[in-house]
Amino acid sequence: MGNKLKRRIRFYIIFFIVAILASGITTFPIESELKFFTDHPNLIPSFLNGWFIQVYEAVKDTNATYPFLAYGTDWLAWAHLIIALLLIGPLKDPVKNIWVIEWAMIACIFVFPLALIAGHIRHVPMYWRLVDCSLGLLGLIPLILCHRAIRKLEKISAST
Repeated sequence: MGNKLKRRIRFYIIFFIVAILASGITTFPIESELKFFTDHPNLIPSFLNGWFIQVYEAVKDTNATYPFLAYGTDWLAWAHLIIALLLIGPLKDPVKNIWVIEWAMIACIFVFPLALIAGHIRHVPMYWRLVDCSLGLLGLIPLILCHRAIRKLEKISAST
């Protein structure tokens, strides 16, 4: 039972690491990614086309005039990479490092107020704020499953 739990925990953590790495790495080339989607509008739901075009134009104009502002999204990307690095601890010893999983769960929960409050202040459409909230939820699911499995592993380890 312990080895099966360890494999499941490992799967959840690796899944989350890959997801957070992908999220971070894809932040660096944001202008080219937006250009790709505005050039291929059939790849996104039609109701998002206007939003993607508007965001692309804003990023393109900002990068042309004030390229140093993109440094902020570089730091966002870096933070995602550092979060992925932090998850190596629970990958090595999940019971000892369960606090990292709990911290990541809290971070996912805080996506909701950030998206809803800051998104409102920054005039981000509600449907896009909900997309951001869904990313917090999608991150939370494997973390909750991982946390439960670590607690079970902890009980098994304590009884042996």
